[in-house]
Amino acid sequence: MTVRKPSVLVSLGLSAILLSRLASAQSNPNNSAQNPYAGSVQAVAATPGVKPLSLDDAIRLGIENNLALTLAHLNQDSATAQKLQLANALLPNLSAHAENGVHEINLRAAGFSTALLPQFGIPPAEAAHFPYIVRVTSTVGQVNLSQALFTLAGWDVWKAAKANERAAYYATQSSRGLVVLNVGTAYLQALAASAQVDYAAALLKTDETLLFQAREKHKAGTAANLDELRARVQYQTQQLTLIQNQNDFKKAKIALNREIGLAPEQEIQLTDAAPYADLAAMTIEEARREAYASRQDYQQIKQQIEAARLERRAAKHERFPSITFNGNYGVTGVTGGIYHGTFTATGEMSVPIFEEAKFRGDRDVAEAQLEELRSQLNDLTNKIDQQLRDSLLDLQTAAELVRVSRSNVDLATKTLEQTTDRFQAGVDDNLPVTQAQSTLAQAQTQYVRNVYQFNQAKLGFARNLGIVDTQYKNYIPTGTSTTTSSQQPHGGK
Repeated sequence: MTVRKPSVLVSLGLSAILLSRLASAQSNPNNSAQNPYAGSVQAVAATPGVKPLSLDDAIRLGIENNLALTLAHLNQDSATAQKLQLANALLPNLSAHAENGVHEINLRAAGFSTALLPQFGIPPAEAAHFPYIVRVTSTVGQVNLSQALFTLAGWDVWKAAKANERAAYYATQSSRGLVVLNVGTAYLQALAASAQVDYAAALLKTDETLLFQAREKHKAGTAANLDELRARVQYQTQQLTLIQNQNDFKKAKIALNREIGLAPEQEIQLTDAAPYADLAAMTIEEARREAYASRQDYQQIKQQIEAARLERRAAKHERFPSITFNGNYGVTGVTGGIYHGTFTATGEMSVPIFEEAKFRGDRDVAEAQLEELRSQLNDLTNKIDQQLRDSLLDLQTAAELVRVSRSNVDLATKTLEQTTDRFQAGVDDNLPVTQAQSTLAQAQTQYVRNVYQFNQAKLGFARNLGIVDTQYKNYIPTGTSTTTSSQQPHGGK
């Protein structure tokens, strides 16, 4: 019996597919043709009205429907199926065989002749008329058994397939973590876009009031026409900003729908607020320990190294003999007559005599695979350290940026209030008001961006630790919000 080893490309195919998807996911934002994480396998039918959607709901739908995770599950199923195929070569194979047929036999071709028939008790007078062409209806039934008794290479290959199955499982878990990261990021992007709409609408309302006051003052002759023109330009400029922000918000919700399997036309309301919460400090040593224990890509490549080691051992064991058993038991006879039991029992030992080129080639290929994977593990170890250090720096910087930008919003808000009071009191024209409002708009935009970056950095840190799919709530503690706050962006329709 010959046990075939899985090819190198099959055993490492899951890893290559995952790595290519991870790369495309980082470089291509919302094109599911190149980045399956931006797509979903099915669309939940749109429902009338607005669908409330929390971050938990979005992540649950993403895990259920995201295209990349669905493909990862299929790859895992393929690895399991390959293991079963290889296991069959080591298990007893039992089959049943039955046949019933009509056979026409030429006895002369079998060696019977007129001179030979009397030896079987047939009188010479009858031998001259003996029919040499006969027709027989026979029935055969038997059970066949085959079993590999000794094949070291086969056992090694089967163990390698088990390691590849575990590697495929870790690949699926890694894909699950990236889905949680991408859906969480898309949700935060939509929240940030919603906050920009709220801020722009609030400033537009302020501009509308200032335009009305400037027009009334111009009518009363207490202000120049320039003030009214300036106020109108500011009002229309803010209208353009609001229209663009509303468009960005709608597109952000469509992109979120696409990732989690909702119909693109489904109206959603983000029920969770864009959170801001400090994160407990963690040293680089603690982060490394957590990452080495939890990172799915790290565990995946370790399983691939184990599979490659077993395949290398299988290449060495190809030189060993293999022993198999084959047997059958059944009955054979003329249909309707007497049946006789039959059986066969054979043992077979196969010893490779001269296949040196093949043996050395298999060994060298397996060695190269193993060394390649060990190099990848060494690189991944350094990469994890780099990613963790980058994440810690991003968290520290983003937290400081949020603190400063929040202070800027407070100062810009006070400046706008004071300049507006001076304009309303007739102490100054509305140019300082326009400038103060522009400053506030920039400060609000920067604050929203910094809060988003801080939350994204926390999700990225959880991803680099390998725990984003199970502990994202510890990093993004969401809460329901229904009121607008200049300090706390929130979700809207």
